[in-house]
Amino acid sequence: MQTPNMDPEVAQWVEMLQSPELNERLVAIKSLQHLGDEDAIEPLIAALNDESPTVQTLAVTTLWELANPVAIPPLIECLSSPHAEVRDEALSALKELVSTQDLMKLLDVLQQEDAHAQLNVLVLLRKIHDAQALPFILPFFQSERPELREAAVTTLRYLNQVVRCEPALALAEDPVESVRRSTALTLGHLSDQEVVPLLCRLLTADPDWQVRRNAAQSLELLADPAAIDSLVAAMADPEWQVRKFTARALQQTADERAIPALIKALSDEYSDVRRDAATALGNLGQPSTLSALQQTLDDPDMDVRIYSERAIVNIQASQSETSNA
Repeated sequence: MQTPNMDPEVAQWVEMLQSPELNERLVAIKSLQHLGDEDAIEPLIAALNDESPTVQTLAVTTLWELANPVAIPPLIECLSSPHAEVRDEALSALKELVSTQDLMKLLDVLQQEDAHAQLNVLVLLRKIHDAQALPFILPFFQSERPELREAAVTTLRYLNQVVRCEPALALAEDPVESVRRSTALTLGHLSDQEVVPLLCRLLTADPDWQVRRNAAQSLELLADPAAIDSLVAAMADPEWQVRKFTARALQQTADERAIPALIKALSDEYSDVRRDAATALGNLGQPSTLSALQQTLDDPDMDVRIYSERAIVNIQASQSETSNA
């Protein structure tokens, strides 16, 4: 596997890479990694089939560092390795190395009956962002494996120009929490007619607090006035992270119906909730909230005091504009 013009130092380690002794092969591949010579690419690709998973992993790492596109197809094959450490290292390498030119290779792997490879390819498609992948992703929404359903619905939100995907909506009712969590985040990137009502239901009724939090994050992105009632109700959620992201969502949709819940949140146990509630009240611009905001100017948390002061300034500026109109 040596070439006529190969550097003698590289050649000696390439030769040792064929040794029957594992320790010698390990020394050889670490030396080749240190040298970083592209003449070693072919021997390193061959080492991806070494009987030792450690040698295979080091070969992946070295090819990653060399960053030559010729190594991408064999690295893609490593995604279906029986050894987790090899798969993981290949995935990390390919996250940096793959490009749109590799899309068809990845989609071919996606059609193989290998759950490890499918899962890894679904992750890699997030870097490529190509909507051509959508028809290949859709079948995984109905996979028997929850990790594949979760990966597929997560990948969906990375695809350019995909704003409607009705088959994804059913995953909001998935029996597995991790799938619903990912779905709740993905829904914020879609514009199907059912998305906002679905998110409102997740926000107020899902038993998993992380699903509820993610639904609030998506409603913040969508900023749809139709969600106001659900957002107001969620300000009483027992989990502080849900209240925090609900307050942030209310910052995007100014509605007076939220005022009582936001004023109550100014005395929340958690400073993040108090801070975001103050900002939401400032965005509403209602003079009736000034008294409540002024009481938070001596809050023990500096951020709360700063954001409350900003909210007061916003409201006063809004008053001034109204009186000058």
